[in-house]
Amino acid sequence: MTRAAILGTGSCLPRRVLTNAELEKMVETTDEWITVRTGIRERRIAGAGEETSKLAAEAARKALAMAGVAAAEIGLIVVGTMTCEKAMPSCACLVQKEIGAVNAFAMDINAACSGFLFGMDVAEKYIKADPTLKVLVIGAETLSTRTNWEDRTTCVLFGDGAGAVVMAAGDGERGMLGSRLFADGSLWHLLHMDAAPSLNPDLVAADYQGPFIRMAGQEVFKYAVRAMQDGVAKVLAQEGVEPEAVRLVIPHQANIRILNSLTERLGIAPEKIYINVHKYGNTSAASMPIALDEANREGRLRPGDPVLFCAFGGGFTWGAAIVRW
Repeated sequence: MTRAAILGTGSCLPRRVLTNAELEKMVETTDEWITVRTGIRERRIAGAGEETSKLAAEAARKALAMAGVAAAEIGLIVVGTMTCEKAMPSCACLVQKEIGAVNAFAMDINAACSGFLFGMDVAEKYIKADPTLKVLVIGAETLSTRTNWEDRTTCVLFGDGAGAVVMAAGDGERGMLGSRLFADGSLWHLLHMDAAPSLNPDLVAADYQGPFIRMAGQEVFKYAVRAMQDGVAKVLAQEGVEPEAVRLVIPHQANIRILNSLTERLGIAPEKIYINVHKYGNTSAASMPIALDEANREGRLRPGDPVLFCAFGGGFTWGAAIVRW
């Protein structure tokens, strides 16, 4: 059986660090309030020359270098993002140009914070159909461009960054064992982001407030924990993997309360949950590949380890996947 394995990982973070102390000067908040409720102490904010596609391309270069794969060997580029600097062309096309992946076709996936997970699933399907294919899967966001910096309930949460993996047919049992993906569009109003203002006056929304993230935090929290727990339970049952067999969990880094609640519900030892939300905040589709790259470079993963991924994002979208490293 052909399995889609991860050959290399990479990530790229903007240079600027925005601390909670700095946010105290921008909105009515405190370091203690932010830390207790979110676990976030700082986040990265993109500056000049650090557009979404540029961060994505640098993360891709690092993943290619680790994998020992040339850009010209890539046949498909999938980017999970909702904050590309252009509405068209796709971020994936801009990455293709940046890294010189002249033989790749390219597309974006907008599944909000679940974008990277959905991208891995797409890559796995293409690799099963063509085992010679090598795929770049990237999660990249500049949420600072879509954050209302006067809204203290949301502006403290988000950060910018990118992460990437190279996927290809693995040897033996190595690779993606399975995934389960879900969506519920009826709940979109609890977490959404309007587009740029419409140039058609007949299509301007009556409650349009601007192209930034709007969220009903408490409601999202309840749905996120339950949904990710359900997704994890279903994929583990589907693949016959016991929770205690999981070596490492790479969750979407939303906030520490969600991660702690999820840990309790899953019954997986806390030391198996990789957490870096305190350093980067919520980077949406970029959060899981950034965490995976850090865990990989820290030596947290060994050949044959079952690695669990889970995410939840606006839409609502959510899911889980299990990969044998």
